[in-house]
Amino acid sequence: MRRALTVLLVLLVLAGGGLYAGYQWALERYREPGPLAEETNVVIRPGSGLDGIARELAAAGVIRDADHFRIAAKATDQARRLKAGEFAFPAGISLKGALDLLESGETVVRRLTVPEGLTSAEIVALVSQADGLTGELNEVPAEGSLLPETYHYSWGDGRAALVARMQAGLDKALAELWEQRAADLPVETPEEAVILASIVEKETAVAEERPLVASVFVNRLNRGMPLQSDPTVVYALTEGKGPLGRELTRADWRVESPYNTYRERGLPPGPIANPGRESLAAVLDPAESQFLYFVADGTGGHAFAKSLAEHNRNVAKWRRIKATQ
Repeated sequence: MRRALTVLLVLLVLAGGGLYAGYQWALERYREPGPLAEETNVVIRPGSGLDGIARELAAAGVIRDADHFRIAAKATDQARRLKAGEFAFPAGISLKGALDLLESGETVVRRLTVPEGLTSAEIVALVSQADGLTGELNEVPAEGSLLPETYHYSWGDGRAALVARMQAGLDKALAELWEQRAADLPVETPEEAVILASIVEKETAVAEERPLVASVFVNRLNRGMPLQSDPTVVYALTEGKGPLGRELTRADWRVESPYNTYRERGLPPGPIANPGRESLAAVLDPAESQFLYFVADGTGGHAFAKSLAEHNRNVAKWRRIKATQ
């Protein structure tokens, strides 16, 4: 009996040692760096389940063994807390790190930058081509109804929802700026402000020039002069579907269209693009000036003039610069 008890005790000690050694081995595997050579984004789709997640991570090289991942997820009670979405796994992430990241739900934040001055058709094309968005856009929003800026989104977000955010952004910015507008402007409604801002947006890409360009058009409207804006003629010719692809000619200035501000006085019937917040602000609080004309100056900006004679000299100078380019 004494001998049997001794053997049993030895077996229990050996078994305990084996369990401890096994625990230590598993703990090392759980925390050691994984096989991933460089940061990699992996999309975990909703409804993947633990098996699907394990297979996805193994296929992407994030983990060495899908079985080890499943065992660790169950042992740590994280199996039911793993989130779907797009995750950025850093190089060498451990099994523990991968599980913690999936539990945290810290998904990749994507960005889509919408430049100022694009037409609605061009913005729809941009959103349609954006990677990671879902759904189709079945119609083009009204011109001037979208706010250009950088938008953040996650994999799986809807295209229609993103466009709705652009529309809400324009509405909010316009409402705020309209309340702060200068007195005695020749625009009577927020909609007219968007029309004029879209023209300013297309006329200059120099941010500090926008209030001055806006002042030229405000002065012209106050004097009953035609705006004579080339971008409105381009819109008349292209209907906002894309760039003209060539320079305007004198014949273009005679095209019959309500958007041709060489023939028609006042504002065109609608925006010619989607203006950014700065152009909206410039129109609703323009610089104070007596300028009535402007033309490119060869540096990316414009030369402004109060009289036609001065403007003609600036035009002649621009033509000489252009001839040498």
